[in-house]
Amino acid sequence: MKKFKQLFIRYLLLLMLAMILLSLIVVVPFRWLNPPITMVMMDRWLYSSNDNFKLKQTWLSWDDIPKQAALAVVTAEDQLFPLHQGFDVDSIMKSFRDSDKGGKLRGASTISQQVARNVYLWTGRSWLRKGIEAWFTLLIELTWGKQRILEVYLNIAEWGEGVFGLEAASHYHFEKSAKQLSPMQSALLASSLPSPLRFDPARPTQHLRDRAVWNLKQQKRLDGVHWLKQMD
Repeated sequence: MKKFKQLFIRYLLLLMLAMILLSLIVVVPFRWLNPPITMVMMDRWLYSSNDNFKLKQTWLSWDDIPKQAALAVVTAEDQLFPLHQGFDVDSIMKSFRDSDKGGKLRGASTISQQVARNVYLWTGRSWLRKGIEAWFTLLIELTWGKQRILEVYLNIAEWGEGVFGLEAASHYHFEKSAKQLSPMQSALLASSLPSPLRFDPARPTQHLRDRAVWNLKQQKRLDGVHWLKQMD
């Protein structure tokens, strides 16, 4: 029995080591290489009811990403992004406290968590998925750096049916490149991210327009694009 326990522990440790090495193999190279496809893209392609479904994506390097648009997205999605280590602990705890009081358990995902989820994980909700998401988030934070994480996010975020990334979204919704977006158009795109398949930035509802106006005001409170220099 003792020998069996020793073998079990040994193989368990070997399995854990293999999983860690495999995780590093699929995470570290994307510090420099652009992900050719993400799990969310594959899911949309496999389960689309549109026979003419096509993925639309044009990758922008960090130097080519308009910083006004980057700021708008961080303002909308994760204002603590330059400061946290992948997890917004205060928001997570608040979400659990609200749930304990009978409220709905809300998401508290950071941009780093969303990158981990979109690139590596299947769609759906489960505690197993959240655990794996946390592991990949930790690896991404440790190996990529903030600037790279935001670059990847701005190139893989979903902005419509088959539309991924800021450049594709700019052409799809406003028929112009991301560099030509006005501050308001950038804010509208950013404000649609919680429900990109429901909101249309080119024909915004009053709710979406109000969110965009708030986004622009909040950008000023954050000291504009200079605020992004915290990620350097």
